[in-house]
Amino acid sequence: MDIHHQLKELSKFLSDYSTSLMAVGVQTSRVVKNTTRIAESFGFDLDMTIFQKTIIMTLRDADNSHSYSTVSRIKPMALNFAVNSKLSTLSWEAYDNRLGLDELKQRYHEIINKPRESKWLVLFLVACANASFCRLFQGDVTSMGIVFVATLAGFFVRQFLIERHWNHLAVFIISSFIASIIGSTGYLFHWGNTPDMALGTSVLYLIPGVPLINSIMDIIDGHVLAGTSRFINACLLIICIAIGLSITLLITGVSAL
Repeated sequence: MDIHHQLKELSKFLSDYSTSLMAVGVQTSRVVKNTTRIAESFGFDLDMTIFQKTIIMTLRDADNSHSYSTVSRIKPMALNFAVNSKLSTLSWEAYDNRLGLDELKQRYHEIINKPRESKWLVLFLVACANASFCRLFQGDVTSMGIVFVATLAGFFVRQFLIERHWNHLAVFIISSFIASIIGSTGYLFHWGNTPDMALGTSVLYLIPGVPLINSIMDIIDGHVLAGTSRFINACLLIICIAIGLSITLLITGVSAL
């Protein structure tokens, strides 16, 4: 295989690999390190520039006599820590065992195409987790039950709308509204002794914790542009949650109680 073809094929793979890492919620510095590690296993140097929606990379040989550049859009994938971990492990396997490109591609596609957990199981576990948050903030059993039902409804609607490719900001507003309107029933019908906890924690499952953490880590690591864009996006999501919750308060008048 001549050097130009090798650079081209490896660049295409690294573009898919790096955009997948960004899509599943990996911090920018880790994306750079993992992708560079694979390039080094083939004896090449790699330069990367990462933006909110695109990744620009240039792969070149050691003496800079040959190079190949690509511009790739980041894939629209959901956060997935399992894929995150396996793709990172793949970079070490490539470096330590000097895996060939064909084997790398095969393992990569196995990781990416592995079926995700049942959405019904995820729905149930998220509802349980959010109900636990309610208890953590001193909510009683009644409030926990309200939060459980509110999260089931809100997260189901979120899954439904995302599958139909709705704008993610609109999805957050609608999901926040549905969860909070159910969470307000403790106030409206005088159920339980901690209705404020039921209402307040009913939307916690929407908080974009991973984007917020990644944005701060990116800025600290020197990837200011990527970190700032992630932080702005996370802030927009938080504003959308607040809008959905505010609509509930305006409709129910709970704020006046």
